[in-house]
Amino acid sequence: MLDLMEKDSKVMHVDCDLENCINTGKLAKAFPEQTVNAGIAEANAMGVAAGLVATGRTVFMHSFGCFASRRAFDQAFMSAAYAKLPVHVIGSDPGVCAAYNGGTHMPFEDCALYMSVPEAVVIDPVDYAQINCLTKKLAASGKFSYMRMIRKGFTTVYADGSDFEIGKGVTLRDGKDVTIIASGILVDEALKAEEQLAAKGISARVIDMHTWKPLDEELVLRAAAETGCIVTAENHQVGTGLGSAITNLTSTKNPVPVERIGIQNRFGQVGPQDFLMQQYNLTAEDIAAAALRAIARKQG
Repeated sequence: MLDLMEKDSKVMHVDCDLENCINTGKLAKAFPEQTVNAGIAEANAMGVAAGLVATGRTVFMHSFGCFASRRAFDQAFMSAAYAKLPVHVIGSDPGVCAAYNGGTHMPFEDCALYMSVPEAVVIDPVDYAQINCLTKKLAASGKFSYMRMIRKGFTTVYADGSDFEIGKGVTLRDGKDVTIIASGILVDEALKAEEQLAAKGISARVIDMHTWKPLDEELVLRAAAETGCIVTAENHQVGTGLGSAITNLTSTKNPVPVERIGIQNRFGQVGPQDFLMQQYNLTAEDIAAAALRAIARKQG
């Protein structure tokens, strides 16, 4: 954002009194005329962001994921998306990343809301390099968007300066027996699962599907055709997120066994992230077990 603001005075940031959470306080110090603190009033902040876009600005609006989705969704839909105003919404601490903030602050449905918006872009990035690149791509896209953001404790997967394309997944490991399609914090777990499966003689393909919408259909269908079964892994409700998007696609274009790792119709709770990942079966071991089930279904 500092780079974008320095290069273009029309780039702006709207925050909801959470500048210390993702270091956006640095933006206010460096470019005070390009930042707005709308306070703890997320619905109003979304309206402010839409109004600024209507005057020709490029605007990123941030709050915790629970508030950036549930609290401000009507304004996001009507004031921004429906009005063809490409606000870029940032939701931090998605899913189990909210940890000790607990169930009230733990959005398992944030992406589902934004995936229901026509023509919206929905992104679940894994690390700083990916966030850095995709933030700049979003600024130039002219598309209304929602991007989740891991606030702390993420694992680095990509080197600084790595390039990504909105709507194009990344194949991290090649394999022929099963495909694991993951995003966000589950990418690292998928890579660990691939190692566990390799130790058993099973060849797993691993894909980082950072963009949920528009989905990289070509990559998914190629994986389905070449490996014959899929495991999806997400820090989100499986029935309304990445897993549902992939099963919607494969069921109509190339039906193959799909096992879905994610939140299974449950609410959030308080606890450290590693505890929560075990509670909701989001670990590498869970992914590896799902891969074995998918392979058994394929063979059956």
